[in-house]
Amino acid sequence: MKILALTNLYPNPLQPHRAAFNRHRFRFLAGHHEVRLIAPVSWRDEWALRGAGARIPPGRRTTCDGIAVEHPRYWYTPGVLRGQYGRFFEASVRGAFDRAVRELQPDIVLATWAYPDGWAAVRLARRHGLPVAVLVHGSDVRRMDEFAARRNGTREALCEADGVIAVSADLAARVVALGAAPDRVATVLDGVDRTLFHPGERADARRRLGLGDDHRHLLYIGNLLPVKGVDVLLQACQVLDATRRDWCLHLVGDGAERPRLQAQAQAAGLAGRVLFHGAQPHAALPDWLRAADLFVLPSRSEGIPNVLLEASACATPYVASRVGGIPEIAALGAGVLVPPEQPQALAEAIDHALDAPPAQPADGPRDRREAVGEIAAFLARTAARTREPPALSRSAAV
Repeated sequence: MKILALTNLYPNPLQPHRAAFNRHRFRFLAGHHEVRLIAPVSWRDEWALRGAGARIPPGRRTTCDGIAVEHPRYWYTPGVLRGQYGRFFEASVRGAFDRAVRELQPDIVLATWAYPDGWAAVRLARRHGLPVAVLVHGSDVRRMDEFAARRNGTREALCEADGVIAVSADLAARVVALGAAPDRVATVLDGVDRTLFHPGERADARRRLGLGDDHRHLLYIGNLLPVKGVDVLLQACQVLDATRRDWCLHLVGDGAERPRLQAQAQAAGLAGRVLFHGAQPHAALPDWLRAADLFVLPSRSEGIPNVLLEASACATPYVASRVGGIPEIAALGAGVLVPPEQPQALAEAIDHALDAPPAQPADGPRDRREAVGEIAAFLARTAARTREPPALSRSAAV
């Protein structure tokens, strides 16, 4: 198959660690199919990162894992005219999309993220008579009601696409409830790269990271954004600090909330034991997971968080919010689930899990290659179905 992908969730020269889960999904997909990517970059991100040293090359074309990628600039009006974001996105990527169609002649278009990516992909694909599928991740559907324009655009994208891939059964049910045809919606539970994420010696991982054994090490990996609930985790740490002081918290990741979270930790008297490490290469994450006594994910909303699958594959116990598709993967790891937005409950679960970690299951997450194979099979079926001529009615056939 020839697959043209459109997504904002992909690394670029300014954000090399962006959406590593999607990068590796496409890397495995490109192992068996011809893939080309259009990964737009927000003009605001380009402006904010203009002094970071890296730059997008002239022509805005790069290669990642052997995949040709074009990075058009996404122009939009921040905070206003949200009802036009889909059209802004479509206009921003149209030139790159038309070029890719001429050069690749794809069998199908795949967008990951419902709005504006999926909305624009449906319209661009229709102009070229191409089938289109949309892969939804979680917050793009679960949090769509925050803005009316996002809700309407998300519904349009999912109902008009030829196929929808959801990363959890919870998300698939939401997609169908929005009006998508059930026979065009597939649930594909993700996996992990088992060659990278697997159990290992904690002492060796700590030595490589320079971590001592004088503390119990708590770990969070992810974007520092409001939806991830790191502010709730810091509140829980303040509660925990009143009863035990043998721990430190490592925050691996970056995002717009970092200055506010650093100020929150300082105000709570936790600055010395809440450590911000910034974004790290994906290949470094297994050592962080193996080194940790406990992983914590306090999210307000999730689809299927890949980091919990990765923690489970590394045999790292975790405490996580009971939201989205997380209960669907709880049996794959040594996990404890708590209600979101409740610092006291989160602190109590962390305290208990540090002293009595939950038992490890016999089986862990599957290999991501298996999940990518299911995605490819669904795309092939979707492309074949749209090429089939409509069935003749009995009267027309006579």
